[in-house]
Amino acid sequence: MKQLLTLLLGIAVFQSAAFAGPDEYTGDVKDVRVVRSREQHPGASLLWEPYIAQWKPKHLVVAYGAGIPGKTDMGDIYASVSTNDGDTWSEPAFIFDHNQRFGSLQFGYANPVLFKPPGQDVLWCFAMRCSMNYQHSEDSQLVGAFSADGGRSWTPVELAMHYTGPLIIVAGIQQIMENGQPRYLLPAHRNTRRNDPLGSRDQFMLSSTSLLEWRLAGHIPQPESGPVFLHEGNLAPGDAPGELKLVMRTATADEKAALNPPRAFSSVSQDGGRTWTPARQEPDLWNARSKGFYGQSTNGTHLYVYNDGPAMPAPGGRMALRYKLQPTPGGAWGAEKTFYDSGTHNSYPTLIEIAPGDFRAVWDSGTRDRSRTNIRFGKFHLSPESK
Repeated sequence: MKQLLTLLLGIAVFQSAAFAGPDEYTGDVKDVRVVRSREQHPGASLLWEPYIAQWKPKHLVVAYGAGIPGKTDMGDIYASVSTNDGDTWSEPAFIFDHNQRFGSLQFGYANPVLFKPPGQDVLWCFAMRCSMNYQHSEDSQLVGAFSADGGRSWTPVELAMHYTGPLIIVAGIQQIMENGQPRYLLPAHRNTRRNDPLGSRDQFMLSSTSLLEWRLAGHIPQPESGPVFLHEGNLAPGDAPGELKLVMRTATADEKAALNPPRAFSSVSQDGGRTWTPARQEPDLWNARSKGFYGQSTNGTHLYVYNDGPAMPAPGGRMALRYKLQPTPGGAWGAEKTFYDSGTHNSYPTLIEIAPGDFRAVWDSGTRDRSRTNIRFGKFHLSPESK
């Protein structure tokens, strides 16, 4: 009888794993793996908003947040390392620990962004630091740490901030060259109206020449057609030489609903992010109040990865990840295709290109009924067939 129960239990566990496993999906992302699950972080309320970077060939680093129960989106920031191109992942190391006190002060953290400056053997992590007495991280400050050993250990750094207001970051750093020197741009937004009716909701750009000091580069003007909540913009080279383009998540100005129709908005800069055109609707790019990834391959193809899309059946709501390609800068966007769909919650995709047309991706995933219970990794390759 005991052997029968053991056998039945084993079958049940196998079936559950097969149903929920990363291989049970449709879409053009391949070799999906679970980097980390909530069960591996006892006491964590969620795992969310991962970011990925490459240290060297096949050596990848993923940073992510593990949430504090009772808080909306604050917690600890961890880094996990893979030395076999994402097939397996290490036990994570702390980047920012909410249990560490600074005198009488204690902070929660959110939204890591990784960046390895070209030609340097250092990996940066920027994140948001927020007082623990807050319910959510909408009123955070920028904080940084670096790793010199490929993400296995981290040293916090106090940044010199010439922009002193609250901010929210989710998207990557873009390096540009000016007068032969690198300059770094980091998209950010502000949402102080959630706790202050006289606050503001603005998308803007931070700038640095050292990654240690940051200044306000410029704000993105509101659309001429009327106010929109512009936020979580992703920055990439634009359609013309020297142009930068920011593609933003959107919501109604009061933050309560998606636009009608649900569309991403964009803005462009011709002067290194100092001035921007008024935001305008991207008619071909769906956005229903969830971060989308916007980037450009070395071959010039623009890529947009987003949630759900017009073909998503009800109830929708940050389930499947879709994507579109723009093979020629300024040209038409292709048809909607499936990036990842497993009948579960999925959101906040981030991709990096490790070779021409060859990408590595991470996002937060969940179950059919619950979001953000694990961090997933996959490989995505641009090919003539995918266009």
